[in-house]
Order: sequence, then structure tokens, then C-alpha cells
Amino acid sequence: MFTLEFFIGLALIGIVAGFASGLLGVGGGFLIVPLQYFLLEHVGVDPGLAMLVSLGTSLAIIIPTSCSSAYKHTRTLKNVIEPGIKLGVFGIIGGLIGGGVASILPSDTLKFIFGCLLIFIAVYNCITINKDDPKSRIKFNIFSYAVFGTAIGFLSGLLGIGGGIFLIVCLVFFFGFSMLESIGTSSVYICLTAIGGVISYIITGMGVNTLPFSIGYVSLIDFVVISVFSVPLAYFGAKVSHKLPERNLKLVFAVLVFTIGLKMIGVIPS
Repeated sequence: MFTLEFFIGLALIGIVAGFASGLLGVGGGFLIVPLQYFLLEHVGVDPGLAMLVSLGTSLAIIIPTSCSSAYKHTRTLKNVIEPGIKLGVFGIIGGLIGGGVASILPSDTLKFIFGCLLIFIAVYNCITINKDDPKSRIKFNIFSYAVFGTAIGFLSGLLGIGGGIFLIVCLVFFFGFSMLESIGTSSVYICLTAIGGVISYIITGMGVNTLPFSIGYVSLIDFVVISVFSVPLAYFGAKVSHKLPERNLKLVFAVLVFTIGLKMIGVIPS
């Protein structure tokens, strides 16, 4: 299965997802999961196994990719480190739980949940695209850190994503963060929360006949090739994000998320 075409596909995933990760502060999982799934299915991997490997490997790739993005964002936005870490600590717990739940759900169910959530997020971003002055609706304290950090961490582990696409919406809508502040905070959060999900996918995949050169549901081949391209592109994407108007960031975010969402629920054919 490890053909030249397969490695080229992995490289392209790394380039696209890495740039999107840095630009939008989302970890890149919303692209890595479906694109990796379609690639594995294309080379003949069973759909159920392809989905779980895509989820577990995506989280592993997200760790170095989001760290690259976070490094660039935190050099400019000093006020995003503390909330990102506090949310991320609870995100690790949620990620462990979500990864465990994912291993017992049918792959079609995971795909449908993933797609519906992405479409909702895309629509929300389009509705709020011209709102330049967000207002805080909820106070940022230990309770809100725990609730939102754990809940988004759960979705991260369940769906194999860093959780940034959900966290950004929450930070803007509930806490009044600007889009750029949300992206910076999200990139810090993702570095931590993906760890919990990776551990869960490694444990639940032990003893299962997965792909060659894998640890549990984490494919080392996919991890290395995608990461080689995604890490430097994430830094570059983060650099570009600080030069774009907030409205443009929201528009790019919405279009990408909406397209992938439609593809995951089958509206757009694979």
C-alpha cells in the first residue's frame, strides 16, 4: 500500500493542513482526518480501520504542528498563553475520554457527527463575519475553564481533531475574544489537549491488527511524512494570519470548514 502516490498524498495533506493550522489556529485536524481517511480508503484500507487510524494519527500530527503555530502566535500575542494552558489542562482529560468513546462507535456515525458539527461552525462564522466588536457573555473563571476545556477536549478525542474549530467559536461567541486572539489561544490549547486523545487511541488500538508500522491506531508512516510538511507550513500560516483582516480570516475559515463538512456527510462525493 506504500506506493509513491500514497506518499505524495501524505505530503499534500501535510502542506494544506499545516498552512491551515497556522492561519486559523485549528490544529489542522479538520483537514487531516477526512483527507487521510479518503487516502487510506483509496489505497484499500477497510473504512472502519481507516477512520480510527485517521483520528488517532491526526491527533499525533497535531501536537508538533500546533506547537509550531503556537510559537509564532505567542511571540505576538502574549495574553493568549495563560487561558490556552488553563483550558488545555482540562482538554487533556476530555481528550482521553473522547478517544475511548470513539473506539466503540461505528465509523459512519463518527463521520456524520464530524460533518454536522463542521457545517454548524461554518454557518455560524458566516453569520458573524461582519461583527467586529464581540461582547463577553460568560465570565472566564475556573468553572468555565473546566466546562469548556473538558467538553472541547472530548470532541477533540472523539473526532481526532485539536478542537480549535470549536474553541475559536466559543471564545468569540461566549467570551468576547477577537478572531486573532481566539486563534492564538486555540493554538496553545491544542498543543495540550491532543496529548490526551493520542494516549487513548494508542491504548485502545493495542492488540488490534492495524496498519504496518503503527502504535495502536497511530500510523508512524503517516505521522512522519505529514509532520515533515505540516510543521514548517504551520509557522508560515501563523505568520500570514497576523497580516490578514479579521473578516478575511473568518471567511477562509467558514469556506474550508463548510466544504469538508459536506464531504464528510456525503453531500459532496469522495
